[in-house]
This record gives sequence, structure tokens and C-alpha cells, in this order.
Amino acid sequence: MPELAVQKVVVHPLVLLSVVDHFNRIGKVGNQKRVVGVLLGSWQKKVLDVSNSFAVPFDEDDKDDSVWFLDHDYLENMYGMFKKVNARERIVGWYHTGPKLHKNDIAINELMKRYCPNSVLVIIDVKPKDLGLPTEAYISVEEVHDDGTPTSKTFEHVTSEIGAEEAEEVGVEHLLRARVKWLEEEPQM
Repeated sequence: MPELAVQKVVVHPLVLLSVVDHFNRIGKVGNQKRVVGVLLGSWQKKVLDVSNSFAVPFDEDDKDDSVWFLDHDYLENMYGMFKKVNARERIVGWYHTGPKLHKNDIAINELMKRYCPNSVLVIIDVKPKDLGLPTEAYISVEEVHDDGTPTSKTFEHVTSEIGAEEAEEVGVEHLLRARVKWLEEEPQM
């Protein structure tokens, strides 16, 4: 089995907060479909550090999963703006709110490879049923068949974890405290 380009994906809290915000904003429009966005970060040896993200307009047909739209003009414009703010962050992959792999994920990943040859997919479960990590990371690999049929692309699971620098941990702690306080003070209807 060939060695994977990435062995571990570290997702920062800012990414999780951004994805949940993206999902909630789209949900307010009356849409509870999955949302899609771009992951930004950097590589250190075989560890991918995902430090930021941004939402991308996306839609797919409920009946035919081969029909989907990802606005790559928007993607390119947003990435251009993000590069002006932090030139070290590169496109490292993409996310969606799953909660599982979809049939069209390989095709979407192929599009993302235009921006990042080793594109990583991170599925972020915004409504987890169990306690634990809300992330699953995948990288696409060529699947070779013993019977001589043509190779096909598939996803291989990669270890993921949540990681933060001290300043991020403090910021997230304050956000969570403010949220709890707001919920306690909110008038009940």
C-alpha cells in the first residue's frame, strides 16, 4: 500500500466555529442541506495544519448526485483576498457538513485539485449525536483492481484531531462563556 501524502490533519477551533456559522446562516434561509467551503492552512512534513476556512456557494440536485455546482469564481476571489491578509495560508482542501461521504465527493475533490494537488476533505458533523471529535478527514487515492479493470478514485481515512495555540484556546473559552451567559439571560417564550 502506498504511503499517504498526509498522515494527520489538525483542525483549529476557528475552522469549526466558521463551519457551524456557515451551516446556521444557510439554515436560516430554510435550507438544511450540507454546506461546502475551502480549508486554508499549511503542511509540516506529513501533518496538515488547517487554521482557517471560508464558505463557498454550493448546491446539488437531491435526485441526481452527479448534478452539483460549486462557484469557483467566488472561491478564487475569496482566496485572493485571504492571501492579502495571510500569505502563508494556502488552500489545503475543502470541507462539507456531511455527516458522511457523498457519491459526488470524488468529483468535487477533483475540482479542488486545481487549487491544491493533495486536496484533503474534512467532513465536519455540525449536529453530532455522540460525544467525540466532530471531524473525519479523507484523502483521495487510486484504487487498483486485481481483475484488470481500470483504476478508480476512492477516499482513504486520515487521522484528524482538534488543535489550538494558547491564544485560540483562550478566545474559544471566552466565546463559550459568553454564549452560556447569553443563553441563561435570554427571555423564555
